Amino acid sequence: MISNVVDIRKADDSRDVIHRAVHLLAEGGLVGLPTETEYAIAASCLQPAAITKLVNVVDAASPFVFQLAIQGTQAARDYVPEMSRLGLRLTRRCWPGPVAFVFDAPGDRGLLNALPRPVRAVIVHDNAFALHAPAHQIFQEVLRLTPAPLVIAAEGKLPTAATSSPATAEQQFVHELSLIIDDGPSRYGQPATLVRIEAEGWRILWSGVVTETTLRRLASEVHLFVCTGNTCRSPIAEGLFRKLLAERLQCSEDELIDRGFVVLSAGLAAVVGAPASSESVGVAEERQVDLRSHESQPLTEQLLEQADHIYTMTRDHRYSILSIRPEAAETVELLARDGIDVADPIGGGFEEYRACQQQIERYIQTIVDEIDAG
Repeated sequence: MISNVVDIRKADDSRDVIHRAVHLLAEGGLVGLPTETEYAIAASCLQPAAITKLVNVVDAASPFVFQLAIQGTQAARDYVPEMSRLGLRLTRRCWPGPVAFVFDAPGDRGLLNALPRPVRAVIVHDNAFALHAPAHQIFQEVLRLTPAPLVIAAEGKLPTAATSSPATAEQQFVHELSLIIDDGPSRYGQPATLVRIEAEGWRILWSGVVTETTLRRLASEVHLFVCTGNTCRSPIAEGLFRKLLAERLQCSEDELIDRGFVVLSAGLAAVVGAPASSESVGVAEERQVDLRSHESQPLTEQLLEQADHIYTMTRDHRYSILSIRPEAAETVELLARDGIDVADPIGGGFEEYRACQQQIERYIQTIVDEIDAG
């Protein structure tokens, strides 16, 4: 084994290996790092000489081979300060992970212009640049300890560097790389997908691990309805929204996800797996909405993070969410545009449930009418 190849699985303390990588990057060295897709060659974006060395080693002419590696969406907003809702949605759902995104360069805004000119010359093509947030724990730890993003040579477009193990990198670049961290074969062993975010949508530039079908689903708008126990009001709202939206889009409810919509419900105090109340099932059935297979779920951080639109039944529900997640103020809204709470019908009779269902449907119809059916 060459001395600059370190098997981190056999290291007495993996932190020592990671700190060594961080130190070498800060000194202008090139480091081979594992990702979940393939091994990548990294350089500090604060070291123009290292970037020049990286370009000479890779010798790749394709656009966006050189990408800015960051930790995730929050860091990305420093470089794309006016990221579109679609961009935010996809980066939140794909990162950290095996997808790189190409964005328009933000002009005078953001930190891109703070990078050294030679670095910008390498990563910016046709006024656009690529960001990537690999999910591999070692890569993320290196990023956490570096003062600025890394520039990496993208896997899958390199004639020799793109491998699912460090063996080729060891053979080809032993004299150019200061360190190669060996963590065994990569999880996927194929390149990351490269996606161009555009004003009106997205398109795949390089095919990779994440398929177009998966990306289409990840790009869907998530509409989430929230009540207390997720057995009465929010299941009715979810079911009615599916029905009315499918009618507006002239498709089946099963086709909604292919049309770009995911519809869910949850409860602030819900248990996992409880059925909808019998009264809710009954009043929903009158509107040809089937709640018999519904299973309750609690409102989690992941759901809050993934949802694009969150509708609460009461003002207290909205307040409860915003008290722990104030940054979601633009996402969380009261279901009723007139500011009226949808009272919990639990414990009431069937007529009370029917009145609740009718109230919810009026509010749902207003929301659906605002959705572009084109």
